[in-house]
Amino acid sequence: MDTFIHLTVSGLTNGLILALAALGFVLIYKASDVINFAQGEFLLVGAYFIYAFIVQFGFPWPLSLAFTLLLAVILGVLVERLVLRPLIGEPIISIIMATIGLSSLLRAFVSMIWGNVPRSMPPFIPSQPVRLGPATVTADRLWAVAIAVVILALFTVFFRFYKEGIAMRAVADDQQAAMSMGVSVSKIFAWAWSISAVVAAIAGALLANIVGVGPELASFGLHVFPVVILGGLDSIPGALLGGLIIGLIESYVGGYIGLGLHQVIAFVILVFILMVKPYGLFGQERIERV
Repeated sequence: MDTFIHLTVSGLTNGLILALAALGFVLIYKASDVINFAQGEFLLVGAYFIYAFIVQFGFPWPLSLAFTLLLAVILGVLVERLVLRPLIGEPIISIIMATIGLSSLLRAFVSMIWGNVPRSMPPFIPSQPVRLGPATVTADRLWAVAIAVVILALFTVFFRFYKEGIAMRAVADDQQAAMSMGVSVSKIFAWAWSISAVVAAIAGALLANIVGVGPELASFGLHVFPVVILGGLDSIPGALLGGLIIGLIESYVGGYIGLGLHQVIAFVILVFILMVKPYGLFGQERIERV
């Protein structure tokens, strides 16, 4: 029973962190129809930013987190202005290749500044052991679950009740109609990329607190793609459910089966979903007649 509880807590933690990163992916796709292959690298950069502020500059963690999120906003705006906007109207393959190039550029940026050696980081979230029934788990994973749930709830409120969030939903549904109502689509694109970078940075900060920082965090970010394919490319609830499903399955497979299958099971699920339900669990089906 204690093994099951350990695996469940680990799966929920990883799943909700993936859901945060997937939320940014979905926002960009909904707002601009762009598939961002650099989402995992946004997570990587966010983890290294908070590491630099806490360990290398010695700032207190609240200030370090604030600076990390500020840099994430700047990164999102710069990417939208310098990468996405010049490609508006170009073939979709050009935009996809640009985001793939951006992912390589961000990896090279991290490697150039911090190298490729994994680094430990003093935890800024309490990590003492906590009894959970018959099992003992670390508090940092429980805190990560709680923080991720709160952030996802806050963004749900933002999209439902705030003017900018409603405008983003309008642009996602119909750009032309939103423009006719006075919504600045270019501004919404910048919002989408900024929020995407912010939620990925938060996910990276949570991971850095639990496992430290290293190039493998970008590989963790690759699991965003199975999450959004499973939940639906344009579904925010799907990103949450997909993250939980992928996180739990990976944890259970790694704990009960082993053999390294937990590293590939998410992509097995991705292939299966593409074959039987290509729009995901909550994705909107699009039928094009030619």
